[in-house]
Amino acid sequence: MLYYLFDYLDREFDLIGAGVFQYISFRAGMATLFSLLITIVFGKKLIEILQKKQVGESIRDLGLAGQMEKKGTPTMGGLIIIAAIVVPTLLFARLENIYVILLLVTTIALGAIGFIDDYIKVFKKNKAGLAGKFKVVGQVVVGLVVGSVLYFSDTVVVREFDEAGNVQTEETVRTYTDSKSTTTTIPFVKGNELDYSKLNPTESEWITAAIYILIVIFFVTAISNGANITDGIDGLAAGTSAIIGLALAILAYISGNAIFSDYLNVMFIPDSGELVIFCTAFVGACVGFLWYNSYPAQVFMGDTGSLSLGGVIAVLALVLRKELLIPVLCGIFVIENVSVIMQVSYFKYTRKKYGEGRRIFKMSPLHHHYQKMEIPEAKIVTRFWIVGILLAIIALATLKLR
Repeated sequence: MLYYLFDYLDREFDLIGAGVFQYISFRAGMATLFSLLITIVFGKKLIEILQKKQVGESIRDLGLAGQMEKKGTPTMGGLIIIAAIVVPTLLFARLENIYVILLLVTTIALGAIGFIDDYIKVFKKNKAGLAGKFKVVGQVVVGLVVGSVLYFSDTVVVREFDEAGNVQTEETVRTYTDSKSTTTTIPFVKGNELDYSKLNPTESEWITAAIYILIVIFFVTAISNGANITDGIDGLAAGTSAIIGLALAILAYISGNAIFSDYLNVMFIPDSGELVIFCTAFVGACVGFLWYNSYPAQVFMGDTGSLSLGGVIAVLALVLRKELLIPVLCGIFVIENVSVIMQVSYFKYTRKKYGEGRRIFKMSPLHHHYQKMEIPEAKIVTRFWIVGILLAIIALATLKLR
């Protein structure tokens, strides 16, 4: 909203300094600052409110060190994360941008699903929360909406410049073609593009649409659940999400800039540069939340925050055509998810074969395995962050490693 106000003041009154709002870098910096302030300043107020309402975490005793000490810690802190993402985005982003709208809807919708889950756990005293099938249905609906918009909207295009001229010289005017495309990026491959339409053995556009939307649903559901599973110890999900969000901000800036995308041979996606505003608000919200969520946590984000964070990351990757980078970029979320699948599958298999269930890990998800090894919680989180940073660097390196 402030973008439009200062744009008007610049055009109509030539107000000194108003033109700075045209720059993505300035608005990204302001979005980061505002999101940090919102989480740090209002986070304390939210914690006090949650304490008065006795919105405390109910802990299931898993025999982990320091676990029962967390009983009664306020949860549903994801509300402040959502506010710290949405408010700066509304203030500094261009709100007619289809990608910004899509991400705001994703943030609020998945946050609402998580809120319902947390509400049932806290106020209805039902530790199971929202039934898993209803949670998955909600994630599928969000994925369906996102996939449909990305596939059918005329404003979601890829721009291809002609071969003549040089994009870096101001005197050269280059022609280009904006086209609808289901093309995405394959990391570490020289011919680094895959068109999902090639997966369709028929010529039916509806089959192609169904394939693409199912892929979107898979990523949204998998990564939102991955973030949810990762949120098991203080600061792990928020810190990991901040690292991923920063990497996505860099990818968004490159994908939305004609010069950088041309130099790095990356798909140029018109209007995707505006996502840098959203990404920096996202990073600021996660880092600011760590002020209260780092060990020992004063508040937990709950499903309200974790489902929203994971879903947003998935949609950002899909919009930027980098979803095949998710196994690398979101490696922490993926391995946490896979560790649970492996543990449950192996337990069921061995129980059926040998009459008793056996385990691969001491406990899943993976961070609990390390807790069982009596590694201090803060050290586990720090090491996971370091791995997350390494994975983010590898993901960014794929821009040239092909």
